[in-house]
Amino acid sequence: MRIDKYLWCIRVYKTRSIATEAVKKGHVSVNNQTAKASRDVFPGDKISVRKDQINYQYSVLDIPQSRVGAKLVDIYRKDETPAEAFEHLELLKLAKDHYRAKGSGRPTKKDRRDMDDYLDEDDYLEKIHNETE
Repeated sequence: MRIDKYLWCIRVYKTRSIATEAVKKGHVSVNNQTAKASRDVFPGDKISVRKDQINYQYSVLDIPQSRVGAKLVDIYRKDETPAEAFEHLELLKLAKDHYRAKGSGRPTKKDRRDMDDYLDEDDYLEKIHNETE
């Protein structure tokens, strides 16, 4: 079975065209060699897939006849992705949340609105103070 069809059948990719595109871009390797979409896969092969900044690693156990249900996927492949890969993804998510330090660079729209509200309050308080004197 072709590698792109296999990845689609075991539900790594949602459509076969997305699987083919990923293989063409070099995101998929079989037995540590970059694969072409037409490369055949056999039981015992090791597949590495780069998806969402994680390097997934699978072992081919069997070849399905067609696309299988999500519950049956483990019959045809063994997921050997190390746990460190998922921890790395969590660190990336945390880093994105705190990417921009307050006060550095151009203010966001929310920052600008907060500053405008703060300045409006100061002007209002100053106006009241001047009227009472």
